[in-house]
Amino acid sequence: MANNETSLKPFIQLILSTKVPRLALSLGLAGSILTTLVGLTIPLLTRELVDGFSVELNGWLVAAIAIVFIVQALIDGGSMYLLGYTGQVVVARLREQMWEKMIRLPVSYYDQKASGESVSRVVNDTGIVKDLISQHFPQFITGIITIIGAVIILLIMDWKMTLLMLISVPVTVGIMIPLGRQMSKISRGLQDETATFTGKIQQTLSEIRLMKASNAETFESEKGKGGIINLLSFGLKEMRIFAIVGPLIYLIMMAVIVVIIGYGGIRVAEGSMTTGSLVAFLLYLFQIVFPITSFAMFFTQLQKAKGATERIIGIIDTPQETGRSGDEMDISGLPVHVRNVSFSYEEGEPILSNVSFEAQPGEMVAFAGPSGGGKTTMFGLIERFYEPSDGAIFIGDTPVTSLSMDAWRSQIGYVSQDSPMMAGTIRDNLTYGLTDAESISDERLWEVAAMAYAEPFIREFPEGLHTEVGERGVKLSGGQRQRIAIARAFLRDPKILMMDEATASLDSQSEGIVQQALTRLMEGRTTFVIAHRLSTIVDADKIIFIEKGRITGIGSHSQLIETHPLYREFAEQQLAQ
Repeated sequence: MANNETSLKPFIQLILSTKVPRLALSLGLAGSILTTLVGLTIPLLTRELVDGFSVELNGWLVAAIAIVFIVQALIDGGSMYLLGYTGQVVVARLREQMWEKMIRLPVSYYDQKASGESVSRVVNDTGIVKDLISQHFPQFITGIITIIGAVIILLIMDWKMTLLMLISVPVTVGIMIPLGRQMSKISRGLQDETATFTGKIQQTLSEIRLMKASNAETFESEKGKGGIINLLSFGLKEMRIFAIVGPLIYLIMMAVIVVIIGYGGIRVAEGSMTTGSLVAFLLYLFQIVFPITSFAMFFTQLQKAKGATERIIGIIDTPQETGRSGDEMDISGLPVHVRNVSFSYEEGEPILSNVSFEAQPGEMVAFAGPSGGGKTTMFGLIERFYEPSDGAIFIGDTPVTSLSMDAWRSQIGYVSQDSPMMAGTIRDNLTYGLTDAESISDERLWEVAAMAYAEPFIREFPEGLHTEVGERGVKLSGGQRQRIAIARAFLRDPKILMMDEATASLDSQSEGIVQQALTRLMEGRTTFVIAHRLSTIVDADKIIFIEKGRITGIGSHSQLIETHPLYREFAEQQLAQ
């Protein structure tokens, strides 16, 4: 019970943090309450109508009942819209809050979480919160009012029959509470399984080429079926609960109705109750029973929403990237110093240990060494995707952590092997992330495209710069994607250039063109290169050889050939021809 209380408070705080449109919520609830109060008059009017049948049909009474129905429908429609509006606004603000948070979470968060699971939290979990606010909560409030109002009227009408009818309430509640608890457990499990299943599907579809190239359709089919079966299992558990609740409530309701009709019939025959009063009693009985049955759904949805809230708050409370604020500083002409840097993804498993080196302005510094030595991790630290466990990185005499993340990254150009692209046009990808993207002229884009040797193939497309590249740039070749990535770097005019062996996966013709573009891009810029092939770095000003997270050699190609046995072995294997 304590757990339920503590978990409800964060839920309320989360909803209030979205700045709920209180006027719409208040008017919507007021409309629902007014609809409920108007609805409570209908059985009384019906009683008068039925009792009047023996004399003559009262036209004014019929008109009054019709007006009540029309007014109730109009108010109900307005309140439903306002409550729906409130729910939609709250969920929109909540999704906006989560999205703003998620795009500012560090890369390390996504190293541990499947992106599809995060997507499910933004879409599915917030939808559960919306349903609670716009549907189930108003139904619960109006249900309480309906029950209280109906019971008070019935006690005034006939307290004996009311007490007889109320015997069914503790029976119904006694059934609902344990079933509601069971339903909440099932619902939470269903939410988690939905998030997991969403993550698996997204991962598979995002790597559709790998899947097909590996003939993995059967494997993925079985894996997908496993997730679907798990979802089916939770769905069937929910249906079993509903299959118990529905018939039981119907049985109780029919039993009460039969008892009331039997007892009321005796009272009517004795003359101590009118036929209209009996009809009114039955109508009030329906008004009491139906809200009670909906309470089970409310408490189930409340448990779902509290579970969803825990996961939403888990994302919102995750520390975002440090250093979003800081100094704005031009790093032109300043050296990069890496001093005694250590780093590990998991505690006790160091990836880099006490790494120190420097890069002078305009130098080309290459990282070489066996796979898994820490080259890519070093890039991640320079880019500030991760922060060192020990040591620091300086630009001049200034720690890079004192610069704002935006100021630092805006002065770094990054060209990788796979040249990631966003769905959209070539223009969208060239200007991606720039605050003044719309004001950049096509002439400037054609200029940087020419500098990257990308202009000829772009002009061959009928749509030119407005050509759609497809998801992850699938409509372009590897060489074309690389040249667009280089043109993107030219457009940003970075002070520091980082290249993760940008020609490693290209054919010889594309490699030659891309290499020319890279050479042009590197002119006058401090450049860091990860080398998978030594032929691309023999002219580097400085080569840093990393083994098992430690630097075992620094020098030019000729110096390392003489002083570093493993580098010499690498060179003999790769450069012998």
